[in-house]
Amino acid sequence: MILPFGRSGPWAGSSEGKSKFFYIGQEFKPLDMTKQTIQNWIMYHEIHKLSRLGFSNSKIGRYLIVDARTVGKYLKMTEGEYEAYLISLSQRSKLLSVYEAFVAERLDEYQDTSTAQMHDWLKEAHTEFPEVSPRTVYNFVMYVRQKHNIPLQAISRQYSQVEELPYGQQAQMDFGEYNMRISSGKRKKVWFFVMVLSRSRMKYVWFLDKPFTAISTCMAHEKAYAFFQGIPCVMVYDQDRVLLVDENLGDIILTTTFKEYTKSRNFELHFCRKSDPESKGKVESAVQYVKKNFLYNRTYSDLKTLNEQALAWLARTANHLPHNVTKKPPEQEFIIEQQHLKKYIPMNIENKELETYLVRKDNTINYKGTFYSVPIGTYVGDDTNVIIKENQGSVEIYSMEQTLICTHKLSTEKGKKVSNTNHKRDTSRSIDEMIQSAAEHFSSSQQATEYFEQIRKKYPRYIRDHMQVIIKTLEQANQPVADKTLDFCIKNNNINGNEWEQIMAVITDLQSPDDNTPQIKLLNPNSLCKAEQKPQKSNIDDYEHIVNH
Repeated sequence: MILPFGRSGPWAGSSEGKSKFFYIGQEFKPLDMTKQTIQNWIMYHEIHKLSRLGFSNSKIGRYLIVDARTVGKYLKMTEGEYEAYLISLSQRSKLLSVYEAFVAERLDEYQDTSTAQMHDWLKEAHTEFPEVSPRTVYNFVMYVRQKHNIPLQAISRQYSQVEELPYGQQAQMDFGEYNMRISSGKRKKVWFFVMVLSRSRMKYVWFLDKPFTAISTCMAHEKAYAFFQGIPCVMVYDQDRVLLVDENLGDIILTTTFKEYTKSRNFELHFCRKSDPESKGKVESAVQYVKKNFLYNRTYSDLKTLNEQALAWLARTANHLPHNVTKKPPEQEFIIEQQHLKKYIPMNIENKELETYLVRKDNTINYKGTFYSVPIGTYVGDDTNVIIKENQGSVEIYSMEQTLICTHKLSTEKGKKVSNTNHKRDTSRSIDEMIQSAAEHFSSSQQATEYFEQIRKKYPRYIRDHMQVIIKTLEQANQPVADKTLDFCIKNNNINGNEWEQIMAVITDLQSPDDNTPQIKLLNPNSLCKAEQKPQKSNIDDYEHIVNH
């Protein structure tokens, strides 16, 4: 019997036995199995062990994340049968076996070849190569590497230690994101900004519940400089889209907002090359430190609390404990570095934090995956934008002139449609204007006005809705039809916009001229002449004469 990890038998407890041998019956055999084979044997013995303890197949399957039918199949196998089963798996033919020589030759020549590159080479060199998934090619390439002992040798980058920069010379900045736990058991995604002073390793972190924009990034800079009470000479950045538009052979094109901010702060910018995070390793380490030390298993309640907790963590841990490299607490080194930072003068950019959102054709706005309605008439074209602010659990929608349009209760349900019933009404016109405009469609505008006033009296809260229905029908009707509809509604006391719409539809159908009936097109024009021909008539006396005689 194979016992993994040497937990029993003569070699139990021996490090040599655990690393080199497995105990099989009464014999010792060298460990020549692959990692996958070892895992398969562990799974086999775990299944039998749990079965002996009285667990059902389904319960064993849920515990080991295995199908219950697989559990039953393994329980029916002896160790010899299971070993034969594993051997058959390893020796079965593979779909891509005919390409083994090609793959082995290429891997032997270029050991760092990726599976994706090998997949492309196979399709390029063999026009008959079958349509298989990338996973199939990956498994086959790994099989060839193992069979021919061709390990993957990645090209490693050589590093050298960099001398410490002068105090106040440089700071590094980067973004991070993390899915936090909330009390309901679900997840809440947060985004954070990290800035590290390169010499002292003094850190600052600030969280948002939405991705950073150019404006919020500038605000984060101000908060960091206020925290440090100074500004470094050089700022090191990654090539993030919120900071720059493009890098044209070193010619950095900044976003408009960030460009204006850097001019006002007058510090030197240094952008790392693409795919080169090691060039700002201090802040990269700080981002991982925030994730693994501060955020790991922390419960999210609200954004304000999270930022307060982050400042407390900086004070007691991140900036208080000795740094792994410098062996000095960042807060102590910061006392020296702060004297070399540029003077910090507060700059208020809070009023610039106005995020605009596009108004859709159906007069809704997509905010954090939820659709909020705005009054009809807000959308005036493809470039219609509004400003959205969150305020104590509410979503406030403002015009670009910062005039409040409407307010909704904040929803966290993705895809939900939140609307106000009055948003479907055209509030751009007053009720009196709507009545006057509708009355002009009739020969007696006074009689029409009196009828509409009856609707207003009967439905004071919904008069706008009724008038919108009536005006819509009048746009498609001529004056005689409108007059007849009005007379019928007054005589039969139909004081309702929906009834008006139905009555006008009936009257419109009755007023349709008969000559609108489509003409029948004959396949043979001579058919009309044939239709006018009259058949010959027989005399009844002739039939009587034949019968009597």
